[in-house]
Amino acid sequence: MSDARIVVSGLRKQYRGVTAVDDLSFTVEPGRVTGFLGPNGAGKTTTLRMLLGLVAPDAGTATLGGQRYADLPEPARVVGAVLEASSAHKGRTGRNHLRACCITMGLPRTRAEEVLDLVGLHPAADRPFKGYSLGMRQRLGIATAMLGDPRVLILDEPANGLDPEGIRWMRELLQGLAAQGRTVLVSSHLLAEMQSLADDVVIVAAGRLVRQGPVAEVLGSVGGDAVVHARTPEPEKLTAALHQLGATVTADGPNRLRVAGVAAEAVGDAALAAGVALHQLTTEQPDLEDVFLDLTHAKAAIR
Repeated sequence: MSDARIVVSGLRKQYRGVTAVDDLSFTVEPGRVTGFLGPNGAGKTTTLRMLLGLVAPDAGTATLGGQRYADLPEPARVVGAVLEASSAHKGRTGRNHLRACCITMGLPRTRAEEVLDLVGLHPAADRPFKGYSLGMRQRLGIATAMLGDPRVLILDEPANGLDPEGIRWMRELLQGLAAQGRTVLVSSHLLAEMQSLADDVVIVAAGRLVRQGPVAEVLGSVGGDAVVHARTPEPEKLTAALHQLGATVTADGPNRLRVAGVAAEAVGDAALAAGVALHQLTTEQPDLEDVFLDLTHAKAAIR
C-alpha cells in the first residue's frame, strides 16, 4: 500500500436515535503522529470502530490507503490496532499468545520475538497473561498490533496503566514508527502528553470536528494571546506604564504582575523607559489543555 493515509469523509452513526458521529471528516497523514482528542461521548471510539470495520456507518466512508478495512486483502499487514488493553487466554504466556497470533495471520513465529523486543516485553514473555499488569497488557497489545509490520497504527488510550517511564517509552516508540513513514493515530485524554507526542491533532466534540491541524498551528489559533508574568520591586509604577500601552495588568502575588495584551519585549521596554527594575520576565503560552477546553466547552454531549 503506497498511500497509507487515513481518510474519514462524512461519517455518521446513530444509536437508538442518539447521534454518536455527525458528518465527521478528517485526514491523517503518513509520517506523523496524530492525536485524536475529544471529551467523553465525543464519538472517538465509535469513529475508530467504523474505521476498523467493527461498526457499520449510517453514512460516509472511512478508508485506509484508499480502501475500506473490509476490502483489504491482508489487513494485518496494513493496519494494527489496539482499542483496549490486550486480551489473551489467562494461562497462556505473552510469547505463546503472540505465536498463536502469528499462525492466525500467516506470519512466521519468529515475528513474535521481534515484537517482544520492540515493546520491551522479553523479561515477561514467559509469564502467564493472568499475572500481567495493565501496563504490560498495553505493551502486549501493541506487540500484537505490530506483528504484521503494518503501515498504519491505531491506538485508543495506549498510555492507560503505564508509569512515567512507560509513557516516555510509548512516546519514543510511536514517534519512531512515524519517522519510518507510518501513519499513527492515537486517541487519548492525556493532553499534556499528547502535546509532547503528536505532530497533528484532530479535536472532536458531540460527534463533530471542531479543529484539525499541526499542534503548533492549533495552539496559536485559539486560547488567546500569551500571558506575560513580571516580577518587580515597583509593581504600581510598572502597572501605570503598561496601562499606557493598553495592556491588562493584574496582581499575581507580592511584586508580581500578570500582563495580557502585549508581548514580553514590550513589557521590558516599558520597564526600561519608566526606570523600573525587572527581577523576572516570563511568557506563558497557551497549552493544549487550554485550547482543548476552549474549543470543546459547551459542545460536549453526555451519551
